[in-house]
Parts: sequence; C-alpha cells; structure tokens
Amino acid sequence: MNEQYLEDINIKSVELLTTPRALRSLLPQTPQTLETVRRGREAVKQVLDGRDPRLLAIVGPCSIHNVTAAEEYAKRLARLAEEVSETLLVVMRVYFEKPRSVLGWKGLINDPYLDDSFCVEDGLKLARGFLIKVAQLGLPAASEVLDILSPQYLGDLIAWSAIGARTAESQTHREIASGISTPVGFKNPTDGSVEAAINGIKSAYGEHHFLGATYDGLPAVFGTSGNSYSHIVLRGGKRPNYDAESVAECEKALREAGLPERIVIDCSHGNSRKNYERQAMVLRDIVTQVAFGNTSIRGFMLESFLESGAQSLSGSPADLRPGMSITDSCIDWETTESLLRYANEQLSAKKT
Repeated sequence: MNEQYLEDINIKSVELLTTPRALRSLLPQTPQTLETVRRGREAVKQVLDGRDPRLLAIVGPCSIHNVTAAEEYAKRLARLAEEVSETLLVVMRVYFEKPRSVLGWKGLINDPYLDDSFCVEDGLKLARGFLIKVAQLGLPAASEVLDILSPQYLGDLIAWSAIGARTAESQTHREIASGISTPVGFKNPTDGSVEAAINGIKSAYGEHHFLGATYDGLPAVFGTSGNSYSHIVLRGGKRPNYDAESVAECEKALREAGLPERIVIDCSHGNSRKNYERQAMVLRDIVTQVAFGNTSIRGFMLESFLESGAQSLSGSPADLRPGMSITDSCIDWETTESLLRYANEQLSAKKT
C-alpha cells in the first residue's frame, strides 16, 4: 500500500511561514519598546505580590480586527493610563486569537483580511507591528496564549498573558505557561468552577519538558523552570463569581492548594451574563470590595472599544465599523473613561 493513503488524508494545503527570528528581525524592538515591556512586566509582578498597592486594569477590545481603530484606542488609553496611574496599572488588552466553541472568525493572525483568505503570515506581521506601536506609547500589552507557536513571534512584546477558559485544562497550555516570560492568568472554565484553573496554576508552577519550535523554526524539546507568577482570573460561568462570597470561596481554595491569594476578576463574560453594559456594575462591586479591605483582588479586566456593542461579520469587511467589536460586545470609550476615573477616585479616597 502506498503511503499517500495513510498520511495527510484530511490536509488540503501546507504553506511555509517565516520564522520567528526572521519576523523579529523585520519588525525589531527598539530601546523604548524594550523598556516598556520590561517595566510593564515588573510592575505587574509587583501588583500581584502586593508590593504595589495599585490594581491591575487590563482594558481593551475583545479582539483586534482593525489596527487603525485599535491604534486610536491605544493612544486614548495611554493618556488615560497616565491620569489614573496613582491607583491603577493600566495594561491594554490586545487579543489577536479567538477560541471558538464551534466555528467563526479566529482572529487577526488567522484571518487578517476577514475574508477567509487565511493569510497568516500577514496576520503575524500586522500583530507584531501593532504591538510595537502600543509599546512605543509606553503602554504595556496583554494577550491570550492560544496557538502554541504565537509566543515565539510576539511574546517579547507582551507584559501579561492569559490562558483562556477553554484551554485552562490543556496540558500543552499549562506547559507553555510554566515557561512563558510574563505573569500569566488562568481563567476558570466556562462552568464557573475554579478547580481546573487552580490545577493549571499549580502545574505552571512546576518544571516541564515539551515539544516546540525555536526562533529559527526548528523542532526542539523545551525544559522550563516554572512560572511563580501564575494566578487565577475569575470570569464567571453558570453564575457570576465576582461577588464577595465567590471571592472568599476562591481565596479559601487557593489557600488549601498552597497558592498565593492573587485574584484578577474579568468584568465581562459570565460575570456580566454576556451583557456588556453590566461590566460597569461588576467593576463598581470590585472597587467596593477593595475599598472595604479586600487584599486578594489584584486586578480586573474590561472589554472596551471606541464604540459600544458588537457587529456581525456577515457582509463585506469594507462595511464594518472600524471601532466596533466583531466578537464580544464592548463598552464604548466614554464609558471606559468614566469607569476608570471612578475606580481611581474611589481607590484614592481609600488611601486618604
């Protein structure tokens, strides 16, 4: 029997990609961007450790689909970040990959032109170029680790990483988290339980060996030393889990697991019951908990863009509104300003 009947029977195409090293050479870091990433990572660690009393505020679009609109958002966020810097460490949410329960647009890297052309190399170039522009503004960036090769192309420009609700139980992602150079947040699974995320954190603390690709695109076995800045992100599930009772339950579970009580709360997803307007209510509750003395809550996440709501990717990409999400609904810029200023005022009052 010929091997062709055994191999690649469901593969219809194979396209070679540029190597991570080649892309990094094409779009290199500058002294300014290196310093933004270095300071951002160190600041996030200090917040997670409690050495910095501020809250980590991971704010930005559900996903990046239009880099021009996202650049405008980043410029506004950089100015606001400076304004609220006394109480908030603002990191821009920059998500280029979207996990899908079934099918759908998988993000800028996978399909940058929104037309099922899947020009992945162009997507990687757009993504890296955008991250450089964000870092040039002095604004640290946060992203989700979904594809296992993406960190080789983009990871040097990221200050905080997330392991999503659908991948928190993945051994591969736990292994990557153990070796990644940023603090990494494990989201609780979509059912709302925290056990899988806590197990993921414990796994990421440990040493691992796994298969991957080098900056030159060569297969290799990576050995890791473990990531002591892994922590939990509460994103809700069948019911929200941002309230004081749920936070206390999570604190207890972390203590029993022998882990630091470091919690970031996602104001969207299950915590907002998928109603983007409820993010404001969630954030106010979080701020109140911190103002009344909670010390385990170290940060929050907001899904925010220039315009509120979301639009469907069903017609021509040219007809899309550049500043409105094409994935999860987001709060608009005016609401974002109001909420971060509110948090800053309340937390400033707590300090006096």
